[in-house]
Amino acid sequence: MLRSRDSSGGRPGCSSSRTGCSRSVRAAWWCRVDEVRNLLALYRRLIEARLRAQLQYRTSFALEISGTVLISFIDFVAILVIFANVQQLAQWTLPEVALLYAISGLAFAFTDLAIGHLDDFPGLIRDGNFDLLLIRPRGTLFQLLTADFQVRRLGKVLGALAVLAYALANLSIDWDLGRVAMLVVIVPVGVVIFASIWVTTICIAFWSVGAREASNAFTYGGQFLSQFPINVYDQWLRRFLAYIFPIAFVAYFPALFILGKPDPIGLPDWLRFASPLVAVAAAIVASAVWRFGVRHYQSAGG
Repeated sequence: MLRSRDSSGGRPGCSSSRTGCSRSVRAAWWCRVDEVRNLLALYRRLIEARLRAQLQYRTSFALEISGTVLISFIDFVAILVIFANVQQLAQWTLPEVALLYAISGLAFAFTDLAIGHLDDFPGLIRDGNFDLLLIRPRGTLFQLLTADFQVRRLGKVLGALAVLAYALANLSIDWDLGRVAMLVVIVPVGVVIFASIWVTTICIAFWSVGAREASNAFTYGGQFLSQFPINVYDQWLRRFLAYIFPIAFVAYFPALFILGKPDPIGLPDWLRFASPLVAVAAAIVASAVWRFGVRHYQSAGG
């Protein structure tokens, strides 16, 4: 059975865990910093190469971006149709729901832009091509995450930004430093949550051929659920989204704080500030599930 291998790189003392990083906690810390720095630099170069390749056909690129922007508005049009018949949706106005949609949409769009190609991972397992990642010096997850970068998905980001502009223009928010910080921080936090869900659920491919459909039910389905206030759902689903499947921490709880809005279902106020901690926990779970899957992976040759 093949297993993944990681290389450190960076400082000379980091080339061997026994002679370098194990000498002290400080040395181990700097080894880790160097490793992360090297991986980020490599990722940047890979993205630049992808951009140059995809921008060679500018007309095609512009059409793809425009099409993606239009497609990204379809869900929001559905929201507009709902509010054409009602003034409020479970005590939420149209601009307030638009804020939820925009925060969730931005977080998911950036996630899809960076790692949307994870949907192809079950094919790698099925065809036996995952074995190639196992024999390379970089970590398997890093190789998989950096395997592609489709710039056309930037259209989803532009669409979500347009909805965010509409929401902020039609909301009376008592802005302070805390609310500004929340609006800035919550998008990357949401990216971590969505990415963690994506990695965790796509690991089903290690054991089942139907992993893509199962993963999409959680990723794309979860993103759809996060566009609406969770108090529109049944009680069991509210608790599931708040305490088990952490989609409510992408947009719902942060939006309550930004809007200064009481929670219609009376969940604890501290949940409004828990999204960063939830993101860290989700990333830890995703990493653990991935390592478990790789450790128990049976290669195509048996």
